Amino acid sequence: MSKTSSMGRGMMALLTVGARHAEGFDGGTVADIAARLDKDRSQVSRSLKGAQLEGFLTRTEQREYCLDWSFLTDAQLVTEQRLKTDGLTALEGLASETNEACFLGVLSGNSTVTIGEQVPESANLVGSWLGRPYPAYCSDAGQALLWDAPDSDVRKIFDGVEFVKHGPNTPVSVDDFLERLAKARERGYSIVDEEAEPGLYSLSAPVRDFKGEVAAALQIVGPKSRLEPQREAFAMALGSWRDWLESSVGGQSGQS
Repeated sequence: MSKTSSMGRGMMALLTVGARHAEGFDGGTVADIAARLDKDRSQVSRSLKGAQLEGFLTRTEQREYCLDWSFLTDAQLVTEQRLKTDGLTALEGLASETNEACFLGVLSGNSTVTIGEQVPESANLVGSWLGRPYPAYCSDAGQALLWDAPDSDVRKIFDGVEFVKHGPNTPVSVDDFLERLAKARERGYSIVDEEAEPGLYSLSAPVRDFKGEVAAALQIVGPKSRLEPQREAFAMALGSWRDWLESSVGGQSGQS
């Protein structure tokens, strides 16, 4: 058999173990996997042992093969690092194209935190936002970071949170926030219009990782008087650089 066909058999066995996890099983024995694939047990056993030797699978005392989750942890760490390195490239490109301040944010509890920024001198923004938290219900990145979250999860995140007014258009409740989030999803990107502070306007889009989950939000932020007239052009630039960054971190695009 060719090397390619051997690799294919190994991948099918590995994917079948993963499918059993998704169905609620702890893993699968050689017999379980062979039956699912309708393949010879000795052939499947070799494939599973090979995957175990490579570190993709572990074997329990019950002789079941299970996914080795350390690979997922390693992949997550790589994604976080790539978000910082390739994220800077995306920020530089987006800031150069729009000549506005651009940021990359992540969710931390019920707040958002900036992990990357690129601010042209012409943007006239003073100070750095790196590492600084801001309430997710009104931050520039909040809607994008909660893009895929069910309403019930959003309500849990903001449970007990007081919707303090930071700008003239700050959401007044979780229902208000969810209405804006629904409109953002229809639009394909969020608009935060004087919600974080008076006169401030921003566009943001979610960045997905290799699991298809929102890992960060890419943002363009500046004075409403400058950004709003160029909203459509900036939205196109935002989407283009978001797609580039997603591809760099192995992201899987969702419905956005």
